[in-house]
Amino acid sequence: MRRPPAPLALLLVLLMGLPALVAMSGLPVARADGPERSGRVGEPAPGSAQGTDPYWPQDGNGGTDAQHYRITVGYDFASGRLTGRTAITMTATADLSSLSLDLLLPATAVWVDNRAAKFRRAGKHELRVTPKRPIAAGARFKVVVKYAGRPARYGYAGERNWLANGSEVVAMNQPHMAPWWFPSNDHPSDKATFDIRVTAPKGKQVVSNGVRAGRKVKGGLATTRWRMTDPMATYLAFFAAGPYVIDRGTTAAGIPFYNAVSKGIPGAERRQVRRTLARTAAITDWLQTRLGPYPFATTGGLVTGLDVGFALENQSRPTYGRWIYPGVVVHEMAHQWFGDSVAVQRWRDIWLNEGFATYMEAEYAAAHGGVSVETYLDRMWARSCRTPTSEFWRLDLSNPGPAQIFAEPVYDRGAMVVAALRNRIGPADFDALLRRWVAEHHDGNATVEQFQALARTVSGQSDLDGFFDAWLRGGRAPEPTAANGLATAVCP
Repeated sequence: MRRPPAPLALLLVLLMGLPALVAMSGLPVARADGPERSGRVGEPAPGSAQGTDPYWPQDGNGGTDAQHYRITVGYDFASGRLTGRTAITMTATADLSSLSLDLLLPATAVWVDNRAAKFRRAGKHELRVTPKRPIAAGARFKVVVKYAGRPARYGYAGERNWLANGSEVVAMNQPHMAPWWFPSNDHPSDKATFDIRVTAPKGKQVVSNGVRAGRKVKGGLATTRWRMTDPMATYLAFFAAGPYVIDRGTTAAGIPFYNAVSKGIPGAERRQVRRTLARTAAITDWLQTRLGPYPFATTGGLVTGLDVGFALENQSRPTYGRWIYPGVVVHEMAHQWFGDSVAVQRWRDIWLNEGFATYMEAEYAAAHGGVSVETYLDRMWARSCRTPTSEFWRLDLSNPGPAQIFAEPVYDRGAMVVAALRNRIGPADFDALLRRWVAEHHDGNATVEQFQALARTVSGQSDLDGFFDAWLRGGRAPEPTAANGLATAVCP
């Protein structure tokens, strides 16, 4: 995720090649590993309606592991009403008498393995489902939920995330978005594959994740199907419907791309936006040279005409506001490796997403006429070295807290940690570390502790704990030493 740059930061991007540095806000939580048990071992029990992530304890659900979502929704622009039918293929991780799903819209019917099931609201965010028969641990089963409502009327965790007007709708946000349009285990630790079908007026284009699998017109409506065959976190799933200009083709390396730009953006500005978004193809190919093969079947992006104050790394097709600029495209495309393919295991691990994506902005700038990564790091350290105990340095990047997961230090200091690590272990080991990290955790989840362990293994430096403690958890600015990757830094 990225917010638009402040005017000064944008000026630096244009004049110096430095990435625009940003602040953020908000984020989701985890699911429990098993149900709340009572009675003897093997007795079916309710799956927990809470997850295990303390940042947002109601995100995710215990006792189930989602495998595949087949989402079918229709959206009426005049009323703002969404109707949906989502089928979720799941595996039981415990013996279940009931299970929970995260959903804000009212449900009208539920089936489990083709049998009508009882259901009720358990708080405004939870749907409790009781099947006719208990579900045994290890069993694979399907839950189908019908639902309808006006998403704009609903809020959760202090967020009101629905983004729409009379001509365009985009389901994009972080850390929460799924409960506004489909039921799920809404935590990045429970990835699944997706099949998304959206019905809208035939004059609208519908864009989503992955590969476009077809479009059927019936009367005044059209249903468009998109398919994501790589596991995806629920907050990364999106759809957009509106009047879009579509550009498609393949990158120089042969990756298909699909770009969409809203016609709600005026002509001259829209042409500039299309040119900027078109740089996605070359940026994707460049990132492959640094990080290894692009992790998905297609690339691209969508620029909405709606007033949105952030960009988001929706899997395979990031979404942007009309303020799009090249650095933010680098950032969101870097997230395809750091954040999407390799997702966080817990929201506290967000540094693995935002710090690395921001660092890749600096690398890209250096490779395209900007200052070197070493100069970038030294300048960034010098900017705040005279206030070594400020909030910028005090925040614990390995556990920033739910209110700070998109704070400036997570991005800017997060990128500095990565650049300093490159200095500490050397460019060759650093490059090997990044490629091995994304390869070993492809389509999976990971933690900060796992990254630290891999850095020690790849570099052969068993004493890196002091480096990571100084940068991530030290509570003050790291000393300008070679051990901290700051051998050439000077405090003005």
